[in-house]
Amino acid sequence: MKGYVVLFKKLMGLALVAFLALSAGRVARAQDVQDAKQDKKKQKDPNASKKKNELKSVYKRWLEEDVPYIITDEERRAFKMLKTDEERDQFIENFWLRRDPDPDTPENEYKDQYYERIQYANEKFTSGIPGWKTDRGRIYIMFGKADEIESHPAGGPYERPSYEGGGETSTFPFEVWWYRYIEGVGSDVEIEFVDPSGSGEYHIARSPNEKDALLNVPGAGLTLAESLGLANKADRITGFGAMSSTNNQLFGTRAKDQPFEKLQLLADLQKPPEIKFNDLRVKADLPEIATDVLPFSVRTDFFRISSDSVATSFTMQFDHTDISFKDIGGIYSGQVNIYAKLIGLSGRRAGQFEDTVTTARYTSDQLQAGQQQRSIYQKNLALPPGRYKIDVVARDTVSGKTGILHHSFEVPRYQEKSLSSSSLILAASIEPLDNRIIPAGQFIIGRYKVKPFVSGIYKPGQNLALFLQVYDADMDQATLLPALRVEYSVYRGAEEIVHTVEDGKTKLGVIDMKGQQLTVARAIPITGALAQPGTYTVKVKVTDLVSQKVITPQATFNVTSK
Repeated sequence: MKGYVVLFKKLMGLALVAFLALSAGRVARAQDVQDAKQDKKKQKDPNASKKKNELKSVYKRWLEEDVPYIITDEERRAFKMLKTDEERDQFIENFWLRRDPDPDTPENEYKDQYYERIQYANEKFTSGIPGWKTDRGRIYIMFGKADEIESHPAGGPYERPSYEGGGETSTFPFEVWWYRYIEGVGSDVEIEFVDPSGSGEYHIARSPNEKDALLNVPGAGLTLAESLGLANKADRITGFGAMSSTNNQLFGTRAKDQPFEKLQLLADLQKPPEIKFNDLRVKADLPEIATDVLPFSVRTDFFRISSDSVATSFTMQFDHTDISFKDIGGIYSGQVNIYAKLIGLSGRRAGQFEDTVTTARYTSDQLQAGQQQRSIYQKNLALPPGRYKIDVVARDTVSGKTGILHHSFEVPRYQEKSLSSSSLILAASIEPLDNRIIPAGQFIIGRYKVKPFVSGIYKPGQNLALFLQVYDADMDQATLLPALRVEYSVYRGAEEIVHTVEDGKTKLGVIDMKGQQLTVARAIPITGALAQPGTYTVKVKVTDLVSQKVITPQATFNVTSK
């Protein structure tokens, strides 16, 4: 028995030793794992930071090396405000889209040409510094190849033209680039580049005297006036490059050579190419505006042109209470600049437009009443069927308030020989043009001038004006005319408040037939039960009595007591 006890104690001792060793091993392994994680973290952090910095350098290089000459100050500020790489990528894509001369083509001709110019500048104008950084490289990248180039690569003997004062001298290497026209700069643009060091690095000359190698040599390289004693060469030296009129009294100088004209040209050559309402274009790419907001509303309506083309109307409404009026000679008026771009489902730009909305002009006596009115603007574009997004930016030019609106819509596909209709328009006014010459432009739909009521908010006593075009109704073989039944119903929830059948005989309704296209217009007074505040739905039921087909376009509006 004693032997069993001794054996048991030995086994327990061995088990205890094994347990302690196992526990120590587990602790050691846990510590090893923790140490490994710490080591991995220490090793990972520098690489991650480096990778992050490298990633940032891509955008920094784009901003400072790719587009420094063409990006505007507004775009630069907007780009620096972006927080994520996704936002930066989207900005860069939109940056080039804004400059694409033909968005309907898969190529961006401006972008392709721009990078070709950078490559050419680096190949031709590099001289100690990259070609794109040189003055010649910058001008070439911004404005392209000059229409004419006068080159003097070795300098040497030079006979001045009369407008530079005449006479003979010797010059440093220089070139004169002449552009027939530069957008935003002007016509007959002449840019002179001089290489005084002979290193191949030409800079823009601010005066014709900069190329004169004998300018600081007494008695050498005189102008004709100087050689006749009618002018002093010292005046050219102390003039800091500005040619004094006394140096050219024998000959007339060109207007573009006058000092202030020269300075203006140099300033214009520094500016990036102009984009109309460019500040609005930049903001169209931003998700929101954090400063003062200009509220406005927009609606989209569709009218058939053909099976693959739809007239799309964008109507914007601005309440005068939100617009600031400026007093100009006792007349008060406001102005809003608009920029809008359309993006298709594929992400490609489908169009854009920009314009100015000017409110009605009021005297001081009319101003208070005028501020209770509204202004509307409309733009019509032909679009193929499909889904789109429109980004609209509007800015009050007086107060600086800016509004941004992002609106998605689908252009319907109209099937041939199938009963269909345009959008049902809630109109502020419908005016038949009768036999007058039908103008093109805003609010013109066929033979009618229709101003949509964009907000869709009515007051008791007003008329709910409806406008609708109906397409491809079948012909009644007996009369050779379409036969339609048009019914109007207004609902509040599920309750029908108004029901009217159109007969075309009342002053409030009309059915205008032109071939197989019919125009339906009706005014429904906001009175009685319809005058109660709330949200309503109006439905127009059009029944083709020949084919028995039915369509029911509808729209929603609100009635308020205010």
